[in-house]
Amino acid sequence: MDNYYKLLDIKPGASASEIKKAFRKKAKQLHPDIAGDGQSGAAGETPMQKLLKAYEALSNMDHRFEFEKIKKDNFDYRTWLKEQGDPRSMAKLVFYELMRMEEDRAIEIWRENGGLDFNLQKNMERADWMDCQYILAEELDKRGFSLEAFKLITALLAEERQRPYFNLFTTEIYSYLKKMVNNRLKFQIDPETWINCMEVLIGIGFSVHDENGFKKSMANTLKQIRRSRG
Repeated sequence: MDNYYKLLDIKPGASASEIKKAFRKKAKQLHPDIAGDGQSGAAGETPMQKLLKAYEALSNMDHRFEFEKIKKDNFDYRTWLKEQGDPRSMAKLVFYELMRMEEDRAIEIWRENGGLDFNLQKNMERADWMDCQYILAEELDKRGFSLEAFKLITALLAEERQRPYFNLFTTEIYSYLKKMVNNRLKFQIDPETWINCMEVLIGIGFSVHDENGFKKSMANTLKQIRRSRG
């Protein structure tokens, strides 16, 4: 068990949040897009597989996944969640797939359960929901679904303003959202939807300077719509 802590570079007794953050940091470093294809060790395990084993073991100790309670030989948590079929299990399955770098599968499950109409917040613990929703938004944005990502992230920021969770990481989320809006979202939506998005951005924590920019963009877009309609 000590080796698992060393692998994640955390201290024994780390909280569930610390375990999760350490896993995400290490997983990004080991992701094939960053590190290239992993080499199998003597036991035939890649570095990513070893990392997953460590994460699951330490997470189970903290009861992050229910299969700690019913664990048995060859137990398959993914299959078990699918068999449950209820919204709470499906929400946990989305998060499970994201944490295992199965992003496309996670998005597919999310869509099958209603996409934006699937209330992850209602069906997950708050910390898991916020982590899951942010990662899901990032993956949707990467695949060209920036409007869906926009709605997920703005909902998170509204919640963050009421009850902080991301804390110092919040600044990075605002920066990410602003870049997504300016670099990708505006090329994917119609002018009316753009105006609606600008309205959403006002009052969720951006600086006065940024909000003035959103208002200016709204005004310019309204002028363009009026001109186009003659």
